[in-house]
Amino acid sequence: MSGAVAAAGAPPRTKAGLRDWVAFLGGSLGAFMAVLDIQITNSSLADIQGTLGASLDEGSWISTGYLIAEIIVIPMTGWLSGVFGLRRYLVVNALLFLGFSVLCGLATSLSEMILFRIGQGFTGGVLIPTAFTIMLLRIPGAQRAVASAIFGLTVTFAPAIGPTIGGWLTDTYSWHWIFYINLIPGAALVGMIWWGLDVQPMRLERLARGDWAGIACMAVGLGSLEYVLEEGQRKDWFGDDRIVLGAVLAAVFITAFLAVELLRKEPFIDLRLLRRRSLAAACTVNFATGLALYGSIYILPLYLTRVQGYNASQIGEVQMWMGLPQLAILPFLPFILRRFDSRVVLAFGVSLFAASCLMNGYGMNADTGMDQLRWSQLVRALGQPFIISPLAQMATVGIGPAQAGAASALFNMFRNLGGSFGIAMLATAAEHREHWHFSAIAERVTQNSVLLAERLGQMAQAVGPDQALARLANQVRRQATVMGYADCFLLIGAGLLLSLVGVVFLSRAQVGGGGGGH
Repeated sequence: MSGAVAAAGAPPRTKAGLRDWVAFLGGSLGAFMAVLDIQITNSSLADIQGTLGASLDEGSWISTGYLIAEIIVIPMTGWLSGVFGLRRYLVVNALLFLGFSVLCGLATSLSEMILFRIGQGFTGGVLIPTAFTIMLLRIPGAQRAVASAIFGLTVTFAPAIGPTIGGWLTDTYSWHWIFYINLIPGAALVGMIWWGLDVQPMRLERLARGDWAGIACMAVGLGSLEYVLEEGQRKDWFGDDRIVLGAVLAAVFITAFLAVELLRKEPFIDLRLLRRRSLAAACTVNFATGLALYGSIYILPLYLTRVQGYNASQIGEVQMWMGLPQLAILPFLPFILRRFDSRVVLAFGVSLFAASCLMNGYGMNADTGMDQLRWSQLVRALGQPFIISPLAQMATVGIGPAQAGAASALFNMFRNLGGSFGIAMLATAAEHREHWHFSAIAERVTQNSVLLAERLGQMAQAVGPDQALARLANQVRRQATVMGYADCFLLIGAGLLLSLVGVVFLSRAQVGGGGGGH
């Protein structure tokens, strides 16, 4: 019997009861907290690094350590919840997550912070897919539209509001509170899961026949891949021996992981589920969504910091406009998902998200700030709720309780991998395009030497010749930087539009919101 079946604890329902909804909302709260913790440190990294005496490269491990641990544990959650029982496994990991959160706030050195962030990642990664699993197990098809809307909000709202909360807490109190804030919702999460889910017996005998070879290959392969994606740009990619080693390890062990899982009779995660057209297409679109979601949240603060000189609170205020408006759309989502083809709803959401990126790409200049970005952020906020919710519905078409854990792990893993690929791709693209634009602008400026000489002469009279040259170079560099970031937004928009091809291969969710799991 699979872990998911054991976790169900009851025959299929035609209507979810109070305990079912409490369990699902508790799982959603856990997913929200774990996703929030991916982004909430980003606006406070400079303050954390300053307190701990860490350099920029060293401080990057505060995020990298969390992400590596998270991507390793997500595929294992379905199997481990079957071994220990879903309620027991969730509650223990939620308590450990809260403990590591407190320890992060109390950390006095970089090594302590990285260690505790890795602990946060291992335990928080458990919380991300379990809301999806509980939805498949406890919320029947007729009520799945409401559950999908709530689940979608945890995916899109948490990363959007994370920098806002992090920046406000850091500026108002201190960076320590970005970790302590987990305690109150965490206590509620533990109580809701404990009351909402039934206790299941542990099946420790499954550990003896566990797919340890597959787990080991997955851990090394995905961990190495995450390291390469997170650290590659900072270390000049394949000019660094550690990045080369990480890439080799990723290629070898991910290949071995795929072979083991496809050949083994009882794999810890059933990759054969990807033969289902709708789940495979949903995972592909989810990969593109993760790339755009986390990539754009990464690139916008960089632009605001480097070009506009915004502090953490100002960056949070800009990003707030793509977060808070989503709450106004949530009450209408179930109605929309019941009345319209889920593929049309998804295409609408992706198109609006792409349009917001194209607005930034074509409209961005050196004067683009909070007021100008508000409109594109609002368009994005209108589109994002219409992406994950229908996508989650269509991913569950034909998925029964026995496959819930594996399907949830795959669906969420693809989104997180997409986010890592997106950040790595955009970090590289921003630098390369900035250099290209700088060379192109400099070439055009020098070709018109008469106007250049006149301009430099005017500036030299005011500030001196050396200062005039420095100012001109800074102006060219600033314009090249803006154009580089604009190109990144165009790249994200193009990727989202391309992902619409995958919508064609999705199976329409049943009218009434079901995925066919019950």
